[in-house]
Amino acid sequence: MDFALRRHRFRYLLFLSVRWRRRAIFVLGGVAVGAASVAFAKLADFAQLEFQRLLLASPSARYAPMVVMPLAFAALVLITNKVFPNSQGSGIPQAIAARRLTDQAARGRLVSARIAVGKVLVTLLGLLCGASVGREGPSVQVGASIMFLVGRLSPSKQPGLILAGAAAGVAAAFNTPLAGVVFAIEELSRSFEERASGTTLTAVVLAGVTAIALFGNYTYFGHPQIGDNVHTLSLAVFAVALAGGLAGGLFSRLTLACVRGLPGPLGLVQRAHPAWFALACGLALAAIGWVSGGRTYGTGYLEARMILEHNAQLPWIYAPARAASTLISYLSGVPAGLLAPSLSVGAGLGQVCGDLFGETSLAYPAVLGMCGYLAGVTQAPMTTLVIVMEMTSGQQVVLPLMLTATIATGTSKLVSPPLYRALAERYAI
Repeated sequence: MDFALRRHRFRYLLFLSVRWRRRAIFVLGGVAVGAASVAFAKLADFAQLEFQRLLLASPSARYAPMVVMPLAFAALVLITNKVFPNSQGSGIPQAIAARRLTDQAARGRLVSARIAVGKVLVTLLGLLCGASVGREGPSVQVGASIMFLVGRLSPSKQPGLILAGAAAGVAAAFNTPLAGVVFAIEELSRSFEERASGTTLTAVVLAGVTAIALFGNYTYFGHPQIGDNVHTLSLAVFAVALAGGLAGGLFSRLTLACVRGLPGPLGLVQRAHPAWFALACGLALAAIGWVSGGRTYGTGYLEARMILEHNAQLPWIYAPARAASTLISYLSGVPAGLLAPSLSVGAGLGQVCGDLFGETSLAYPAVLGMCGYLAGVTQAPMTTLVIVMEMTSGQQVVLPLMLTATIATGTSKLVSPPLYRALAERYAI
């Protein structure tokens, strides 16, 4: 009897040790993802600032991208393909695919320490040379990689840990903790098991707290002066929603078609000579940047904030030029997040719609445009709604945002399948 009691106590203590070890994994992983996202954000801002300094160094420096971008893109694609394979593109499809896979080695090819380092390094180098890419999508793959690395102590829970790390990456990158949880439910898993919910919430909270402790509490796009007519569902609201959904759906369809292979000689170069193709992409990006007056370089954060906070009127060509630059950056083969550039495209699109309908304040249609276009690209209306609401302190426009996200998603589905899900199928083999 005494022996049975001791054995029972031993098993209970063993259970507690395993349980606390798992909790320690979540704590360590969440803090690590938050710290990595903050460091990534700081370095990304520095890289963009240095590129802008290059453009302002002298009157002739505006032509520097014509030389810098093609050579840099060719070099970055070589580095990505040879040293950091599977770090190309957004990073969200890789995280989705890693959750689907059951083989640990296959997962490790999509989320690992090497992938995390490569994703950060090459994305920063891309921003340093003016690529139209975001860091938020890459933060998802980095977060999933960190959790995968920390979770080696508990391999049976890898899908939940990858989900938690990816969600924590979104939360820390945008300072949007609620969006991280919704993103995990809607985009990454399309379901939310009871066990996964606790893991994800723990990681998101810890990553968010770490980011705030290191970076301070802030709203990504400041506090736009949206105006007094936010409760009226005018014709402009429906126009922005339809335009955003259609434009976002077309972008997704075009991206998927190009990723599967361009037609003719260009497609042959894309498949057989990726470095030369990347060089051509860099030259095209430099040309678009020159035509747009340098507005299409970088993430698009500054341009979007100019519209939202300063009621700036950018040329109508900004939105299509930014979308084209984002597509070309993605197709070049370098790590290229789509979230931040998509928000900037949406702000430009909303501004144009606001001008057409005579809106006195452009911040309101710009916020709706961000929501509509991003919902059109991702076809994840709840995630889009929460991201835009948290990034702009837009609680007072929650109903127009809900309507916009719903209409835009429905419109996009008529044009294209879900972008990230379709891209993930290329990795989940």
